[in-house]
Amino acid sequence: MVRHNVATGRANRHRGEVEAVIGGERRILCLTLGSLAELETAFAADNLMELAARFSSGRLKAADMIRILSAGLRGGGNLVSDEDVAEMSVEGGIAGLARLTGELLTATFGGAEELPNP
Repeated sequence: MVRHNVATGRANRHRGEVEAVIGGERRILCLTLGSLAELETAFAADNLMELAARFSSGRLKAADMIRILSAGLRGGGNLVSDEDVAEMSVEGGIAGLARLTGELLTATFGGAEELPNP
């Protein structure tokens, strides 16, 4: 059973949050520092700049999008696994999934020139 935090308010873009209907429910996604650390490990990236460069290549596999959205959902307070997210639907199908992934990454990283050099 999937436990989740249904979004009751609007996403705060200043905190890097996005809002989307996933699996039939409105949810908040946010790539927190913990979520980003999770993604660094999952993608074997040495730092945030390397992670951002990988994402900005525009060549993400479906499995990559599942990991990114799963991390964003967990960062937004939704208690879901990657396997749960793989089974959820997103409005607009694969195009909607790609759009949502891009929106989350843009909310998190903005332009590459805005990224701090950790």
